[in-house]
Formats: sequence, C-alpha cells, structure tokens
Amino acid sequence: MLDQGAPPQDQRTAAPASPGVAGRLMRRKPVERLVAEGGQGEGGTLRRSLGLWQLTMISIGATLGTGIFVVLGEAVPKAGPAVTLSFVIAGLTALFSALSYAELAGTIPVAGSSYSYAYATMGELIAWVCGWCLLLEYGVSVAAVAVGWGEYLNELLDGTIGVTIPDALSAPPGAGGVFNLPALIVVLLAMAFLLGGAKESARANTIMVCVKIAALVLFCAIGLTGFRSGNYAHFMPLGMAGVSAAGATLFFSYIGFDAASTAGEEAKDAQRDLPRAIMLSLVIVTTLYVLVAAVAVGARPWRRFDDSEAALAQIMRDVTGQSFWATLLAFCAVIAIASVVLTVLYGQTRILFAMSRDGLVPKVFARVHPKTGAPQANTVIVSVFCGVLAAAVPLGQLADATSIGTLFAFALVNVAVVVLRRTRPDMPRTFRVPLSPMLPALGFAFCAWMMGSLSAVTWVVFGVWMAVGLVFYFGYGYRRSRLATAEGAAVATEK
Repeated sequence: MLDQGAPPQDQRTAAPASPGVAGRLMRRKPVERLVAEGGQGEGGTLRRSLGLWQLTMISIGATLGTGIFVVLGEAVPKAGPAVTLSFVIAGLTALFSALSYAELAGTIPVAGSSYSYAYATMGELIAWVCGWCLLLEYGVSVAAVAVGWGEYLNELLDGTIGVTIPDALSAPPGAGGVFNLPALIVVLLAMAFLLGGAKESARANTIMVCVKIAALVLFCAIGLTGFRSGNYAHFMPLGMAGVSAAGATLFFSYIGFDAASTAGEEAKDAQRDLPRAIMLSLVIVTTLYVLVAAVAVGARPWRRFDDSEAALAQIMRDVTGQSFWATLLAFCAVIAIASVVLTVLYGQTRILFAMSRDGLVPKVFARVHPKTGAPQANTVIVSVFCGVLAAAVPLGQLADATSIGTLFAFALVNVAVVVLRRTRPDMPRTFRVPLSPMLPALGFAFCAWMMGSLSAVTWVVFGVWMAVGLVFYFGYGYRRSRLATAEGAAVATEK
C-alpha cells in the first residue's frame, strides 16, 4: 500500500539509493553480459579460430611437462616411491575441479576463466580475489617452468657440443647464480609466437605437444629396462604427510585445463568443445604422469633424486650408460617445456584481458591489434615481467607459490558451480557435473586439504600477495569497475 501522506509525484521522481559499500563489493556481472562481450577489446576483437583439437592441445601443452620434466626431482624426496600416489591424489583433486570447470566453461565461455565465473556468481570482490590468484598461478607458473627449461638446455648443450652455460648465467640468485638467462630467453621466444595471434601459436604448440608425448613414451620404454622392484621396498618412507606435501607441490602441474578455459573467446564452438577438451586432456595427462613417475622411481632409488630439475635425462644416461638417449630426451624436454611456457603465458594474457575489459586493471591489457587479433601490449608486458621473475627467483619457491594460487582459484570454482546451479537452474548447460553438489564439495575439500599441506613460508607469501591485491583493488578497481561506473551513471541520470 502507498503512503497516503506522500505526494505521488515525489514517489515517481525519487532517485534510487546508491548501493552501499557491501552492495558494491557483492555486485555480480550477468552471465548474458559476460557472453555478449566475448572477444571485444580496445580497438579490435579476438578471433574465433580454435577447434576441439587445438583446445585439447592447449590444455595438454600447458599441463604436460611441468610436473614430469621439471618438478619430479623436487617431489620425490618429499614422498619417496609414493610420489606416484602423490600424482594420483593431485590428479583426483584436479578431476573434481575439472568437472566444475567443464560445466562453467560450457555455460560461460569467456576468456576470464574462473575469474569470470566468480564474477557471475559470487560478486566483484570475490572475482577480484580469484583473478589475483590466477595472476599468481599463471605468471609464477611461467617463471617456474622457464627455470627448469634452462636445466634441460644445459643437458642438451653438454651432450651435443660439450659446453654448458655458466652457473652465473643459468641459475637465479640464491641457487648458485646471478641471472638465469635461458629462463628469460624461453619466455621471450613464447612472446614472439603469441604476438602472431592465437591460431599461429596453437599450430606451434600442437607440434611441440606431439614431440613431448613421444619423448615421454620413449622414456618409459627405455626406463623399464632399468626397472628394479627393490626401489619400491619402502613405498611410503615419509608417511602420508610426505605424500600430501609432494601432491601439493605437484598440483601446479595440472593447471592445463584452466588454460583451455581461457580460450573461450577464441574457440569456434566454445560451449561444445571446451568441456570436451578439459576432460580429455586431464585423462591423457594424468595417465602419462603416473606412468612416467612409476618408471622413474623404479629405475632410480628415490634418495638419489636430490632436487634435480633434469632428472629424466639423468635416468636415461644411468640406464643406458650412453649420453645419446639422455641428449635426445633433453632435446625433447627443451621443446616440451617451451610449449608449457607458451600456453600458460597465453592463459595469463587472456585473464588480464578480461579483467581489463571489466575495468579492474588498466585498459592497456584489453587493447587488441586489428591485424593479428592478439592483445599485443598485454603480451609484451606480461612476458617481460614473467621473464625477469624467472631469471631472479629459485624454482622451488615459484612452484609452491603457484600451487597455492591454483588451489585457491580451483576451490572458488567448485563453489561457483553450486551457486550458479541454485541461482540460474534453468540456464542451458552443455555439460553438468554429476552428483552435484557432492563432487564440487569434494573438490573444495581436496583443495583445502592440499593448501594445508604447503609450508608456512608459502602461506606468508600468499598472504602478502593477497594484501597487495586488495590494496590495488580498493585503490584502482573499486572505483573504475565498469559495473561501478554504470551504476553511478544510472544514479546520476535518475537524479
């Protein structure tokens, strides 16, 4: 009932109240608007040129290589022979989250990945936190993998021409060097491919993925000739705590399907192909990870891994007694790890592209070159930052920082899929998580458990990163958000 004491015209002309701080932090971006803005940037649009094959290769390219070629030597001392179980646990955690990613990628096929999913379901502040975690996940992952690339490059140079890059120029400070030049070089090479556009980058990545799969199959075939069952006599020497700690470190090796979801605005049929690419790539990668880890530990006692970042090449040399096979594997690893750098760097630029389009980061990250259809300024800025980070920070610290950012973002995705089911139950979905909300709840629980297995130092780094992100959001994104400016304009018009 109307208030009889108030003039009707006052009710018609009364301006709507401006939302309070809490309301602005929780404002959500409609799914329809997210999808409608797909591909739109400053000065140009992204091009839809990727099919199921290319999307699957992007996913495998971003995933396959990091855990096996680089971090296996660091994970085995934590878990012993049970590192194979660590891969399984990390893979199961990834599977639960991958199911949620597949549903949301088919429902909201945009470049922002879990950042955009959070924006549509949990509000702007949570979306910002998720996006900030993704920046940690992708940017640091590029740097971490680039560090390992230098290790295999030295193996290749030593086996072919008998020289290696001096430690001062092939390792970061704190790891026996001054500046990791190879790590910087591989990031800049990936940047050059990305500047040519998504289609050209996907073609190069497909070739590199085929090389890396062939290399791992070759390793398994040769490694089995040196397999010793006695190396598994004490399967879990460091207990379940060691298994979970190794699993948490290895989890950053499973971010490939996340990279596939960042291609939502460059896929030809994103709603159909993204869920398929995510699930297919995860099955292939997990199978290869477990097989290679099992063969590696069987061919070499776990105490002899001693944090080596080129462990597979060394095992090949030990088993065959010849340098040829180790050199061949090192060559394949150089190509394989380069593909990880390429695809993860691609994902990083697309997430920043989406955040920039929403006004939460500067507009320069949303500028698209009209000829190549690529965000070139974005690519250059991100590549230079990641390259310098790779050249200056040791690998172990990078891997753990990547894991915690990944796990946090994945936990939010598991929440987002349940929220969207409840708020938009009738929305068309090309893929649905089975047994929801039980499986998303398990995904969230596994992520929380593995985050708890990380070191106190990693949590301190994560806390500092989050604090810096919140300062940036309230100093920049809170006021410049496109949703905020639209609300302000609406209020001003009503007045």
